[in-house]
Amino acid sequence: MPGAEAGPEPSGGPVDCIVEDDRWLEAGIEALANRAVRAALGFLGHEPGGFLVALLAADNARIAALNAEFRGKPVPTDVLSWPAAELAAARPGAIPRAPVAGTVDDPCELGDIALAWETCVQDAAAGGVPLADHLTHLVVHGLLHLLGFDHEDDADAALMERTEAEILAELGIPDPYGHTGPDGPV
Repeated sequence: MPGAEAGPEPSGGPVDCIVEDDRWLEAGIEALANRAVRAALGFLGHEPGGFLVALLAADNARIAALNAEFRGKPVPTDVLSWPAAELAAARPGAIPRAPVAGTVDDPCELGDIALAWETCVQDAAAGGVPLADHLTHLVVHGLLHLLGFDHEDDADAALMERTEAEILAELGIPDPYGHTGPDGPV
């Protein structure tokens, strides 16, 4: 993914999908990813047209190779991300710095996300979650990493999980972490 040329995708959405495994096409990855990214950017107060994300829809073998190259872990994982800029907050649990938006003709490139087909399908089935809901969650999760969110410590993890749950709730998807109160996600 890093080093891949990204350009605006034909439908004008904020996601440039690079499909290496045709099973992703049947899952509707392009529309699903664009919907998830638009919702997350909008939730965070960003105009989606000013940003671009590259999404690699691959298989376990490709993701295992990327995971080995970039993280030293030669195994597949569900989602990987490579932020284009460092936006992390100065202290744990704080909101990350906002990216500077571009324009529709010259969007700000937020970075790259990669998904592994077999792992995503297996994890959705194991969790009893519809595949589209799980994929939407992973795209939102990956995008939040591009925007400086992380889960390295408890305070950052709590912020990231809460933000994911609130974005997913706006999309009609249940909280994947099960953090709900009487009025919805907490």
